[in-house]
Amino acid sequence: MSHPHSPDHCASAVNSLYCGEDASENTITKFIDSESQFMPLSDYLHRCRHRSIDTTARQDSINWILKVHAHYAFRPLTALLSVNYFDRFLSSYSLPENGWPYQILSVACLSLAAKMEEPDVPLLLDLQVLEPGFIFEPKNIQKMELRVMAYLNWRLRSVTPFDYLDYFISKLPSCSSTNPDNFSRLLKDSSDLILNTTRVIDFLGFTPSTVAAAAAISAAGKSYDTIPWEAGDGQFFHERVNKEMVRSCHQLMEEYLIDTCPLSRHKIDHYPAPPDTLSNFYYLY
Repeated sequence: MSHPHSPDHCASAVNSLYCGEDASENTITKFIDSESQFMPLSDYLHRCRHRSIDTTARQDSINWILKVHAHYAFRPLTALLSVNYFDRFLSSYSLPENGWPYQILSVACLSLAAKMEEPDVPLLLDLQVLEPGFIFEPKNIQKMELRVMAYLNWRLRSVTPFDYLDYFISKLPSCSSTNPDNFSRLLKDSSDLILNTTRVIDFLGFTPSTVAAAAAISAAGKSYDTIPWEAGDGQFFHERVNKEMVRSCHQLMEEYLIDTCPLSRHKIDHYPAPPDTLSNFYYLY
């Protein structure tokens, strides 16, 4: 029997999503049961808001990760895992408040995520592109990788919002997988929304399943109030998904990710968001 957090176990769990409704429900339940183990410590958001975590350095690090992710056309999951590793590490280990420790952590997290997900991984020196601020020798990055893995208890195969998307989107009214083009569009739009949540610290307060449900609703151009939550004994996506948390997360997406929310695009002509809207949000705290 495989370990519940081993790659083989997770691969079989994902495959079971396509083996019938019961298997899907059971798999989603297993994901929800374990997702908290792959989140930052519970006080991390509070520490970010009160600046015991350097949120400016965090923002710069995530922006760099996303730029390099786009430069190499990495998979969306690679970027999300990179930020997941970054936040989980920071929640349990304090870095000095200056630039280079955050930069080497960024490189190490992106390198680890790429090794997990990408068929072709750039050399460590080649990964340090797009004005990283500091350039590190490969041996030093490898030491940081080992430190990150140790603090993450070697649990790199994380549960993320992407684990829920196929299943949740198939649950939306008029958004079933029988319409491949529409389904693919919703997957892409939901993925874009999820990646953008990494820039806004308040999304750290939501579980991966909650973020996935909110992203699916926004990508579909649905109003939260039009979702038939009465289905399935009060829950629509899954009985374990908290609809009030989804409401809060969906509202946050509509407010701060307005440029990527299909439902909110009509608002842009009247209330244009400045280019640095997401950056400014970090400084509210």
